[in-house]
Amino acid sequence: MTDAGKSFETVYADAHLLVLNKPAGLLSVPGKGEDKQDCLSTRVQQSYAGALIVHRLDMSTSGLMLMALGPAMQTALSKLFETREIHKRYVAVVDGPLPASSATAASADWHLIDLPIALDWPNRPLRIIHADGKPSQTRWRALHYDIAANVTRLELEPITGRSHQLRVHLKAIGHPILGDALYAPADVTAKATRLLLHACELRFVHPLSGEDMVFKNAPSF
Repeated sequence: MTDAGKSFETVYADAHLLVLNKPAGLLSVPGKGEDKQDCLSTRVQQSYAGALIVHRLDMSTSGLMLMALGPAMQTALSKLFETREIHKRYVAVVDGPLPASSATAASADWHLIDLPIALDWPNRPLRIIHADGKPSQTRWRALHYDIAANVTRLELEPITGRSHQLRVHLKAIGHPILGDALYAPADVTAKATRLLLHACELRFVHPLSGEDMVFKNAPSF
């Protein structure tokens, strides 16, 4: 089960850019084949002429996405991504126990996954941890451990932006995301009807106004 049947939500719009809430199960951009033409960018362009993609979320991931209105803003926002000046956070629910954050020392509760990611050529489009892969870093902290379900809710902050980075990194440390049909074992995939990964926060400085832009969107799970 996904939310792809739901239309996107416009979280913010001005004359230059859009912040959108993408439902799970909806492609960010068109794929190959007639059955993969319905996507967020196509839907948005029907309402906002000139809307252009700046980054993507995996089809199974829900949450905040940024789009530009026009090529000049697309270039400006793309540069912010390249220089890591757009900060993203995610919420995920993963298998197994991880130490919960301390209310008195939140800054010290962040941990770093620093493992290089490469394309798994025989199994494209899957990714793997490989010494010859691209440097990849993810910060994480545990928010809550559910003893009965044996799952942990995490807050995630990707430092780099590799394809499938969060999913691959969490699998690599032994805590795959619930509902992950690509990287989790069958029993973990079966614990949820969708991938429990949601882009919950975007922070950046508006390229034209210089205003600090902060957007938050809670997951439905």
